[in-house]
Amino acid sequence: MPIEGIFGNPKVTISSISFDSRNIKKNYLFVAQKGNQLDGNKFIPKAIENGATAIVCESMPDILDVDVTFILVKNASLALGIISSNFYSNPSKELSLVGITGTNGKTSVVCLLYELFSSLGLASGLISTVKVKFSNNEFENKYTTPDSITINNYLRQMVDLGVKYCFMEVSSHGISQHRIEGLNFSGGVFTNITHDHLDYHGTFKNYRDVKKYFFDILPKNAFALTNLDDKNGPFMIQNTKAKKYTYSTNQNSDFKLKILECQFSGMLLKIENREVWTNLVGNYNSQNLLAAFAVADIFEIPKINILKNISLLKSADGRFQTFTSEDDITVIVDYAHTPKALENILETINKIRTRNETFLVLIGCGGNRDRKKRPMMGKIASELCDKVIFTSDNPRNEDPSKIISEMMEGVAAENYKKTVKISVREEAIMMSKQLVKKGDIVLIAGKGHESYQEINGKLYPFNDLNIAKKYFKTG
Repeated sequence: MPIEGIFGNPKVTISSISFDSRNIKKNYLFVAQKGNQLDGNKFIPKAIENGATAIVCESMPDILDVDVTFILVKNASLALGIISSNFYSNPSKELSLVGITGTNGKTSVVCLLYELFSSLGLASGLISTVKVKFSNNEFENKYTTPDSITINNYLRQMVDLGVKYCFMEVSSHGISQHRIEGLNFSGGVFTNITHDHLDYHGTFKNYRDVKKYFFDILPKNAFALTNLDDKNGPFMIQNTKAKKYTYSTNQNSDFKLKILECQFSGMLLKIENREVWTNLVGNYNSQNLLAAFAVADIFEIPKINILKNISLLKSADGRFQTFTSEDDITVIVDYAHTPKALENILETINKIRTRNETFLVLIGCGGNRDRKKRPMMGKIASELCDKVIFTSDNPRNEDPSKIISEMMEGVAAENYKKTVKISVREEAIMMSKQLVKKGDIVLIAGKGHESYQEINGKLYPFNDLNIAKKYFKTG
């Protein structure tokens, strides 16, 4: 942490740290971060008023409080990561922390690893988009990668409770905003990279390079596992100091898998020349399972034990969750919200279905996010199914009908007849029931596990699976 200057007593006692002036209390350290919308320097007076005895900042205020220690740094966000790790006595050095990054599959791999290691009797924790879990504790999580203080707080709790392994999603936002600085990773996994988050990163190159940075900073005693089925797989680990491993379903690699059979109820796989049945479905899930197998093998867990327990694993919430209605309609709920993820699940379903039934897809795109992917999503959905309902996702502060119109720009003229536009998502799910009959297939994509819809700054309770079961009665 490059310190440019310390003004005041460097031996001041600190009871806690925060980057939110509203949470500051007596003897707290306030880290004044500069974000995209807010400058933490503006809240230094409020932090001091609330009891801060030390301030970390990138520029000194005009008036210094003689009772407060000021630490001047080049990057307050980077400093926060290092400070947080030190404050909690570097818990990431006391367990095996594995970071999983990529556009699609992060949550699935993290959850699979957590369930696999737990089933093997290995005390484990996870930090995912959906939740944080360890021992008998479970907390909801709103961010793919939490802030540095939260991460280290959870890791310290894990260590104190005897957790030996932690599996954590590492998002491009988290890397870019230095939320993983100061953490000691035992390994990193790359799943894939496709078009996403360009509203934040600007270009695909920037997005890709941010992901690569995670592997660049892995220590020499760590491992770097990459997916060779993605063309950027080799690029991600080319400069890493960590020990390199590869996995693939199509290329020569250290860890390889073959799909022998695929049904809606699961797949028969061949791993290490052994046949394994899994309840998961799709090529992308076979890659996720292979990544989990590879990590366990790298940690020298006996292969026979890994394979036995892989057969017991289930999908993460909102990932290819299926049920059959009382009138024999197959309903699938999935989080697919990027072009590649949508293409993957549509191709998976098309490989399994008989083509004697109607395949309907319900899909939307999030508001105030990357607009370039909207026509791409519209094109993929309209080409790979029989009927499409375009609807809202999390419109946030945008007009859902405008988002739908931008998705429709990707629909070829010959596919217009397949499409229906319904802005209200629950009405769209209700209508999907009216458009199908016995034996047909409905995919409700985009929100998966989410329990809310974000509309004009407010969160409204909404869960695709629950709403689907309301209209597609299960008997």
